[in-house]
Formats: sequence, structure tokens, C-alpha cells
Amino acid sequence: MVAQNSQDFNGARAEEDFTVSTSPATGQILGKYRVNTVEEVRQAVERAARAQRDWGETSLAQRIKLVGAIRDYIIAHLDEIAEVISKDTGKTRVDAMITEVFPACSALGYYCRKAPRFLKARRLAKGNIITYALGKRSKIHRTPFGVIGIISPWNYPFAIPFSEVIMALLAGNSVILKTASETQAVGHLLKACIEAAGLPPDVFTHVNLPGRLAGDAFLDAGVDKLFFTGSVAVGKYLMKKASESLTPVSLELGGNDPMIVCEDADLKRAAVGAVWAGIQNGGQSCGGVERIYVDRKVYPEFMALLKKMVESLRVGPDEDFNVDIGAITTTRQMETIRGQIEEALEKGARIFARSVEVRGLPGRFMAAMVLSEVNHDMLVMKDETFGPVLAVMPFGDIEEAIGLANDSHLGLTASVWSRDRKKAKRIARKIAAGAVTINDHLLSHGFAETPWGGFKQSGIGRTHGELGFAEMSEPQCIVDDILPFAKKQMFWHPHSKKIYNGSKGISLFLYGRNLFERLHGVFMLVMALPRMFRSDL
Repeated sequence: MVAQNSQDFNGARAEEDFTVSTSPATGQILGKYRVNTVEEVRQAVERAARAQRDWGETSLAQRIKLVGAIRDYIIAHLDEIAEVISKDTGKTRVDAMITEVFPACSALGYYCRKAPRFLKARRLAKGNIITYALGKRSKIHRTPFGVIGIISPWNYPFAIPFSEVIMALLAGNSVILKTASETQAVGHLLKACIEAAGLPPDVFTHVNLPGRLAGDAFLDAGVDKLFFTGSVAVGKYLMKKASESLTPVSLELGGNDPMIVCEDADLKRAAVGAVWAGIQNGGQSCGGVERIYVDRKVYPEFMALLKKMVESLRVGPDEDFNVDIGAITTTRQMETIRGQIEEALEKGARIFARSVEVRGLPGRFMAAMVLSEVNHDMLVMKDETFGPVLAVMPFGDIEEAIGLANDSHLGLTASVWSRDRKKAKRIARKIAAGAVTINDHLLSHGFAETPWGGFKQSGIGRTHGELGFAEMSEPQCIVDDILPFAKKQMFWHPHSKKIYNGSKGISLFLYGRNLFERLHGVFMLVMALPRMFRSDL
């Protein structure tokens, strides 16, 4: 389904200017894809800006019709898409289908249905009666930014950029998408899906550029807004770079997500949920469980359940679907995970449970594990591990648990597990995270209607849902005059004592401390108002 030598621009290049996609699970070469130059990106942005003028003027109904055709293409190629995602990232096909392909289909349907409401002009309620007197009526209109630049990650290389591309297109923008170098097979697969819509030329462009160059290339080329999903360090750099031109940015920079297990939680559900949300996709989920805090009274029972679950996990290549955890996507990430585990063990942590080791296979496989005896001096509790590791600590009371959960520079998502949902919601409101789930975790990213984004250094802005859709356009306020027979405003030049008194009367009429002051204000205002309807200067 994906061309072996796919090119986004014309012209041959030297052999070293190609990205080779290799399966993390088998070492199989999946494809070779030409790398674009910074100059080509600049040219692409220029063409996209010209194309956007007509695309932005295209009726919303026509945009919805074109974009909606993408889902038919995806449905016709479900198995091929899941297989390419699995091979290129190392995740299982079940993971690919349920966390990437289905959310993409769901998002497309949701945004096509909701776009008319999201983009509809909205009349503003009057601030006070003076707005009527001055003859003004205001509406908020949504205006496309122009060219949206999207830099997407390798952990969910299909689902994450897909929603952003769809929202941007429906809002009337053109899009320049840079997918991760590590997962170019999926990037070109996504390109094929979007182009199946038959969009006008240059409304959507996919580029293959090294990550170290992409942010500068996009911003220097003049994209009108930049969406970036990746590390905190790179996000900070891009925000600083964008400040030079005041280009707006939306940043999703990862998480170190806590899970609080209360004394009255369904412990079996909590244990199974922790394993899925923390270890699926090899733990490479920015919104996955990383830190687990368990009420000391149920800590032994919970840990026993967690141990049983983790030790039953099957890790390896997805040959017949009967595998739970696939490969780690990149060598660098595997080194990061190992380094954090070693640092924790050196500081006193111990491996409480581990899945069966995978040996003798060519892929980047890593056993899933549970760490106990951990504390907040360890990197596994302070930083994003992004691997198949669950670190667990007991707590004495719920205030301690909340304090531990909030003891992080990141705040993407969190979860609270309790049979008492009212209590769980009270706890959730005290956690500094962009999304908190009750008795589940990570799932909200797959819901098109739920906004995605975090507090603190987890990023700026939101994607998904109505809030995310609003990030794709700028609000423009149109203030209309509904008194065409008025010649001027009461307070326009030339000024006089009567105009001063009339202006003062507005405040007294609206906010006077008693009836006398308000009536006096009405009198002062009425004496000045006739001026609005006289044509003399």
C-alpha cells in the first residue's frame, strides 16, 4: 500500500538523502523515502498559502464532502493500515487498530458533523442596556489562520496527526505535515489516506524532514500556526523561536501521569487497567500510567494482582495476533528506559514483577515490569519514562496521594480509582492535569469530543474536541451598527459640560448606589442623547 520510493516533490536526489523505515520488531526494511530540503519546505508553504485563499472561500459543505471521503478510503484498507502501523512502530496490530485506526475514523465523523456548529458565527449577549442605546450588535466569526504546520511524533504516528489535519482542513486552512523520521512508512500511509479525498493541489502537503530542522524550517517559511507534539525541551525551543515572529503555537509535550488507587477501588479492575494504560504500546504513550499511588491498606492485595497480570503478558513480534506487547520503536528510547530503571535500582528500588524475558530475536523487545520501593528522587518518578515500566508507591491518606500526584513538572492526564464516584471526582478536581479519568486511564485520547492537552510543562493549547477545533481558527469580532439613522455617538467631538454629564449619567444609571442616584443618572443621560440624532457638528 505504501510506495517503496515515495516522493513528495519532483526530482531525484542522492542516495544519502533518503529515510529508510525499518521494523523495530523484525528488522525488515519497509520502505525508502526521499528527504526534503529546507528550501522545498519554504516553497511548499508559499504554495500552500496561495492554495488556502481559495480553500478558505470554499463552502463548508464542500469541504466536509471532500474530507469525509477519507473515511471510506480508510475503511477499505483497515487491515493494510493496521499492519503498516504495527510494522513501522513495533506495536501490536490490536494496538494499531484500537488506538490509531478507530480513533481516526471516529474523529473524522465527529468533526465533519460538528464543524457547522463549531464554525457558526455566534451572537454575543449584550453587556448592558447601553449597548442597545448605542445601537451595536456583535458577532464572533471564525477565521482560518492560513497555513497550519504540524510536526507529529512517532509513538502514535497515524492517530495524533490525523485529527489535527482533519480539523485544520475543515476550518479552512491548508496544511503542511511533517511526520516523524522514525515512522515514515506510516507518514506516507497517512499521506495516501488524506490525498484520497481529492483535495485541491497544495491544500495538503506532506514533507519528510529531520526533526532537528523541521521547527526552524516551518517557522522561517512563515506558517501561520504551528502544532508540535514531542519533548519539553524541543517545545520550549520552538516557543522561543516562534516568539520572534509571534507565530502562535500549540504544544503537547508529554506527561508523567499518576494513578491514585483508593481503599474502596475495584482492585482487579484497577490492576488490569493500570497494565493496559501503562504498558500497551510498550509504555510509549504520553498519557499512559507511569506512577501509581495505592492506599496502604490495600497495597499488598493490589500489588499481588498487578504481579499476576504483568507476569502473564506476552512480549514479542505480532505474527498471529497472540501477543500483548510489541517492540520499542527506537533504539534511543530503549536506552532511556534502561537508564531510568538502572538509576532507580541503584537508589533502592526493586523489581517486584516482570514479564517473561524475550531473547534471541532481532527486534527491540523489553520485558514489562513493576518497580516497588520507589521514591520521588528517582527518574522513573520525576521524568517521563515512556516504556513498559510501572512504578508503585503506597500512601497513608488521600491528601498525601494528591500531593504526590501533583509533585511533577508535568500535568497531562491522571486517573482516580474508587467505587465512590463522587469522592473520586472531588479528588480529580484537586489534581493538576489536563484530563483526569475515573476508573480508567488513557482512553480519553481516543474520544474525539474530549480535549487533549495538559497543565504546567505538559504543553500549551488543546487538540481534539470543540476546544481543539477552536485552535484551528481565529475569533474575529464584527460589531454591527443597527441605528443607521443616528448621526453620531453622544460622546464624539466636540466635547462640552453636557457631554461630560451625559457620560457620567451612564455610570450612575447603571451602577448608582440607590434609586435617587440612578434616576439622576437617567436624567443626565437623556439630556445628552438627542445629540446623537443631529447632523450639526
